[in-house]
Amino acid sequence: MTSEAKPNHTIYVNNLNEKIKKDELKKSLFAIFSQFGEILDIIARKTLKTKGQAFVIFKDINSSTNALRSMQGFPFYDKPMRIQFSKKDSDIIAKMKGTFIERPKRLYISENDGKKKRKGAKQSVTEKLGKQKAQSSKPLQPVAQQQPPAVTNPALIPDQPPHYILFLTGLPEETNNIMLQMLFQNFPGFKEVRLVPGRHDIAFVEFENEYQAGVAKESLQGFNLTPTSKMKITFAKK
Repeated sequence: MTSEAKPNHTIYVNNLNEKIKKDELKKSLFAIFSQFGEILDIIARKTLKTKGQAFVIFKDINSSTNALRSMQGFPFYDKPMRIQFSKKDSDIIAKMKGTFIERPKRLYISENDGKKKRKGAKQSVTEKLGKQKAQSSKPLQPVAQQQPPAVTNPALIPDQPPHYILFLTGLPEETNNIMLQMLFQNFPGFKEVRLVPGRHDIAFVEFENEYQAGVAKESLQGFNLTPTSKMKITFAKK
């Protein structure tokens, strides 16, 4: 069982939704795991072999232990997370302990692979020269002026005046009290989550004061509870 494994600063998280982009995945993992303690790094790659998995590295073993016990099976992007301790120390922890050993990078290319690469390189150079020659014979066309893409300034998005209660919208149907508590309880001043009977898409989160509510609002704005549901947070009306 995962809980019987030797505790480690690093937890290995798998069974993650493979459709989530790497940057969004790391941001979301940080949002739900930072409640357990300081996170040194989150490693997630998108290669074929490493899809659907990530490593979360905590500064303290107690933090990683609590994270494993509390978040085991947590519904994350429609899939229950499977968590276990990493079998080895991550590089950043090994360096802190003074046990880090540089691993040599291996590069092996067979003779056949080398011939194929050289042949492919020769062909690509020939094709590129041919294209350049063909393009040089064409008359120059005027370059169309393009307008830069519009950039939305978050500060310009209309919102209610600061309030100690946050109003959440855009929540998926499977949203429940526990899921939202997991997200917000790490923020100072958190008091409670209130769901609205008969409405799965909205909820209220109460904090002790306006400032604490604002910190949580900025940190979790746009958080994806599922791949297709982006949470919008505003201050509740006074």
